[in-house]
Amino acid sequence: MGQLCSRCMQLLRDFVAFVQRMSSNLVHLIKECLILISKCSCLKQNSSKARQLYKPILQPHERVTAQEFLQHIEAGFEMSPLGKDSLEALRTLAFSENPGLQQSAALYYLHMSQHMSVPLPVEHLEPFYALLRSADLEVQQMSSLSLVNFLLEGNIDKELVVQMGLLEPILDLLESEDPTVQCNSCACTMTLAVSESNREAIGAAQGVTPLLSLANSYDPRVQQNAVGAILNLTQSEKIQQVLCKEGALPVLALLLESPDSEVQYYSCAALSNLAANARHHEAMLRPGNRFLLRTLISLLSSSVDKVSSQACVCLRNLAASADIQAEMVAEDVLPQLRSLLASRSEDVRRASIALLWILSQHPHNQDTLACAELTKSLGMLLSAHKRDPVIVGHAACIIKNLSLSKNRQRIIESPCIEGLLQTMLSTDVQEDSLLYVTSCLAELAKQGREATPP
Repeated sequence: MGQLCSRCMQLLRDFVAFVQRMSSNLVHLIKECLILISKCSCLKQNSSKARQLYKPILQPHERVTAQEFLQHIEAGFEMSPLGKDSLEALRTLAFSENPGLQQSAALYYLHMSQHMSVPLPVEHLEPFYALLRSADLEVQQMSSLSLVNFLLEGNIDKELVVQMGLLEPILDLLESEDPTVQCNSCACTMTLAVSESNREAIGAAQGVTPLLSLANSYDPRVQQNAVGAILNLTQSEKIQQVLCKEGALPVLALLLESPDSEVQYYSCAALSNLAANARHHEAMLRPGNRFLLRTLISLLSSSVDKVSSQACVCLRNLAASADIQAEMVAEDVLPQLRSLLASRSEDVRRASIALLWILSQHPHNQDTLACAELTKSLGMLLSAHKRDPVIVGHAACIIKNLSLSKNRQRIIESPCIEGLLQTMLSTDVQEDSLLYVTSCLAELAKQGREATPP
């Protein structure tokens, strides 16, 4: 900018004088003064440069590359989609400052991601950095989607993506205002987070905070992928601490009430992973606030098998203390667990009986659990699933635990005994299962002898 001429300097002096006098037409004079200054030739020395606003144009080499690339596509994609010529063209187009050329490169990668069945050579990852960093929304959408496709199909090594420096632009796209870009970048992060080293890299790159923010997105696609990414991150004990510090627990707990069953499942599974670490129990089950516990128990009634099964797993992980076990029984969890024992889903049956086994270990719960309805359910379960080692082992341990209560005579007279005997006589029972069954029957027989009068 040039220096003010004498005329403009005088105008500024007049302006100061007017301000000092606080004249009634101050606002009008200010506007007039500034307009006159702006029109003065002393400030127009660089006006030609100011008018030369930058507009991306095709450079000569870019024009040639674009023409050759078009000819290459017209010649047939199947001929050499990963050839040296196509790679050089993709590099030129991707690193161009012209959005149209970048769109061409992004579209080509998207086409490859939908039709390729072979690994993508590592050198083809380099153009992705420029495409993901592009200021053009369509380029961001197409390049992030193609990267998701490559990752899901296993055409790119997940750890190599991080090593090539693509994690940073992927995480930056999490803060995009476009739902499609958010969805794709969350999907990339979720897929990358299956590796322990990648999980640590995501945590170190401050990727947890934007994921927690997008977990509250109103777009169901974005929300699902964000919570799915958080679920994968909870598999790392180190990142668990970061998640809890960043406020993941209340976010995940509230998502259990989502109308979307996928979001319910992902959040419940993430909480199960956190609950597997006893150091998080205090924060998850704060005294006077049992929202999480009650919500998990309500999910036992879910019509979606994987949700009810995962709720059982989370409750089982939380039931580390006798007080929590007693509280679960007090919340009337038993009727729901009996219903789950009769489920057609193997996962649901196994998860529910594993939770019952945990609850049966607490003496205070044994009288409540030793009811006719549950013993009947256990007997029917043993008869129907004699070949399932998980069902047989847990059922035998539960019956043994309940027989230690004052209601052992009720256990002896229940269908449980018939179920145990049928299992023992079966020729298809595994050795470990048979060991649990015989141990349970031996305990019952021992108690029976002790109860017989001399």
